[in-house]
Amino acid sequence: MENLLTMNMLNIILLYCAIGAVAGVLAGLLGVGGGLVIVPVLIYTLTLQGVHHDVIMHMALATSMASIIFTSISSFMSHHRRGAVRWDIVGKITPGILIGTFLGSCVASAMPTLWLKAVFVIFLYTMTWQMLAGKKPKASRHLPGLPGLSAVGGGIGVISSLVGIGGGSLSVPFMLWSGVVVHHAIGTSAAIGLPIAIAGTIGYIYNGWQAANLPPYSLGYVYLPACLGIVAFSMLTAPLGVRLAHHLPVDALKRVFAALLFVLATKMLWDLARAWM
Repeated sequence: MENLLTMNMLNIILLYCAIGAVAGVLAGLLGVGGGLVIVPVLIYTLTLQGVHHDVIMHMALATSMASIIFTSISSFMSHHRRGAVRWDIVGKITPGILIGTFLGSCVASAMPTLWLKAVFVIFLYTMTWQMLAGKKPKASRHLPGLPGLSAVGGGIGVISSLVGIGGGSLSVPFMLWSGVVVHHAIGTSAAIGLPIAIAGTIGYIYNGWQAANLPPYSLGYVYLPACLGIVAFSMLTAPLGVRLAHHLPVDALKRVFAALLFVLATKMLWDLARAWM
């Protein structure tokens, strides 16, 4: 039995490393932090490890946010070297990002697991539709000033913390709509992911500090073994994603990614329906 448990844990650690590798590529390639994939797989692995149902969703979101701290650093530094980060936008949107993400993590921590899963499933289907539709927002306006960007940052932060993402699926369309060129939008989104991840991680650690039913090696709601495995490989592969973004047909790849999201969302919806029956 001990050997079986050891093998299972080894497989789980290897899976965390694989998740990190995929998350890193996605962060650089599509301007997302990988949370759309990290969260569903973390739900599966934490369930496999026997983590209590009441904290699984919170831990998946928190661990995803914590891993994005490091993914976003590796990703935005690669974009910065290519001159693709609009630091003027980052500076103006960050105050709202920090406040919104922290508040969102507080709201998420107070929500039951089933409700959090429902929010995540809805978001996955929304992102699937957006990617499959292939419609890019037309540049129909200019970027707002500091108050407007702070308000937008707050909204992006709240939603990001509720679904455990780095905000790229929200900030990239907003910047394209505001007339930012696509490579700058992706690079700037990677930089924006850092304050989102920091504020969200702090919020989930704070709100989960005294939570019951947490497994060993947890820091609040952040599960450290998963975070370390994901981070170790995501930082290695994020620069690869950046290089691919400048050479591959990103729109076609997004449709493939959307198909994966649809499968994940449908699996989670089925599990959710069974839990509510």
